[in-house]
Amino acid sequence: MTKDEIIALLEGKDDAGLFERAAAQRLETFGEEIYLRGIVEFSSYCRCQCNYCGLRGPNNQIHRYRLSVAEILDAVDELAALGLPTVVLQGGEDPHFDVATMGRIVQTVKKRHKIAVTLSLGERGLEAFSHWRDCGADRYLLKMETMNPALYPNFRPGCDFDQRLASVRSLQALGYEAGSGIITGLPGMTLETLADDILAVTELGLDMISAGPFVPHQQTPFGGESGGDPQVALRTMAILRLLNPNANIPATSALETVKKEGRKQGIEAGANVLMFSVTPETVRKNYAIYPGKNQETNTAAQTVDNARNLIQGMGLKPSISLGGSKVGQQVKQVG
Repeated sequence: MTKDEIIALLEGKDDAGLFERAAAQRLETFGEEIYLRGIVEFSSYCRCQCNYCGLRGPNNQIHRYRLSVAEILDAVDELAALGLPTVVLQGGEDPHFDVATMGRIVQTVKKRHKIAVTLSLGERGLEAFSHWRDCGADRYLLKMETMNPALYPNFRPGCDFDQRLASVRSLQALGYEAGSGIITGLPGMTLETLADDILAVTELGLDMISAGPFVPHQQTPFGGESGGDPQVALRTMAILRLLNPNANIPATSALETVKKEGRKQGIEAGANVLMFSVTPETVRKNYAIYPGKNQETNTAAQTVDNARNLIQGMGLKPSISLGGSKVGQQVKQVG
């Protein structure tokens, strides 16, 4: 698919045909299964200054929290008891949870449960990535947000584009199922730059790729900007599915926040993963990356039931498998 063809699809040239082809590709690769991921967001502290994120370090208007190690493990125990095959341990870049502490958490989870462990903790360095892999971590999510080195500093001031990209490649080299992704509609983005992002992230050969719309947060420098068009985000997901048939692609929570039945439409556009928060209800709403995130008052059990009902209502099957990457399976077969 050429850049010009991608731009035409992003402009809405053939939504019906695009989504039909993407859904057919998902079905061909993954069958009727939709993978489930439960996210435990254990810290809202972050040292970064990202201009789009409500957790940015300079934001002193939000309520910060940290779960204790025992609370994290209790949340994982509940997730496993509900039959979820994967936990995502996610937080801001919070130095309070050092390399050794996170390693012990991963080891304990792997000893207690036969589930996959995904980490999403930002740039923590090769030593940390290697140690956590040795402790049993299976997957790591490190979003780029854009693959454009000129735009990157506008979104993540004080951070180095090349270093982050090198971190993604290091995760791949260490044997993680590596995931990254982009935010569509960030200030300064055009459909041309988005098309470049799609092609560049595809070249990485990732196990997981996410694409969700920009949602402005009033307590950030981008608070007064326009949000990303959810339809463009759906088109991006569908194009990514066609270009990356074996990658896991989630229907993002941001999409659900800005568009009614957004996750359902995400699956219809080729997504094969549902990720949802099972963070304890006492703090869940305080993980306020963007407005509207985690505002539901459901228990973890209700959240899981709702996800399964959504999938079954579409004539699909909530998977009980670990939901490993087809990309990774291919690498193992070749090797």
